[in-house]
Amino acid sequence: MTTVGLRERKKEKTRLAILDAALDLILEQGYESTTIEQIAGVVEISPRTFFRYFTSKDHLVLWFHEHTEEIMLETLASRPPDEPPFTVLMHALREMLSDLESSTPEDATRFLKLRQIFDQYPHLVGQSVARGAQTERRFAEVVAARRSTDPDEDQLAHLIVAFAMSTLRVGSECPNREGTIPEITSRIAETMELAERSLRPGWDVQRPAQPA
Repeated sequence: MTTVGLRERKKEKTRLAILDAALDLILEQGYESTTIEQIAGVVEISPRTFFRYFTSKDHLVLWFHEHTEEIMLETLASRPPDEPPFTVLMHALREMLSDLESSTPEDATRFLKLRQIFDQYPHLVGQSVARGAQTERRFAEVVAARRSTDPDEDQLAHLIVAFAMSTLRVGSECPNREGTIPEITSRIAETMELAERSLRPGWDVQRPAQPA
């Protein structure tokens, strides 16, 4: 094990310890009542050290967004350049589902605790939606680049991303938000398959109309 490897493992261990402490405190005493100082105290670090890992308490509860975005962007970059954009996004979503399905018991518990927190504190949902919009913008830029178009002008690129990401939202929330990790991922996979069956082949490879 190299020095860099050991350092990275220690950083990840500390990051997860901060996350676990925060999730437990929020569920025990409430979101607003939980302070960064309290979280840092449980982990036996200084508030200054906390900010090396998370920019704020709000940033902390959005950790799954960042993890998911990273997995999907890596998958998008690895797909063949001539693959239809919607298909590319479906591959990225399935890679995310595979990561979730292979979660350790600890990661699965964190995921379910986070869903519980969002259910208890609806004001956090707005932040989740805003963070999701940033992610969708990044995905639209990737899709537009694959289509050799300007993401600010290519409406289809944004629509492709919106359709793909809606399968994640519908699958994880409808008909309800309850369930274990396997139940949630199964619902998402079913929704993805429904979308793929419902869309006409080739709809996502249309070229933008040229100005007259």
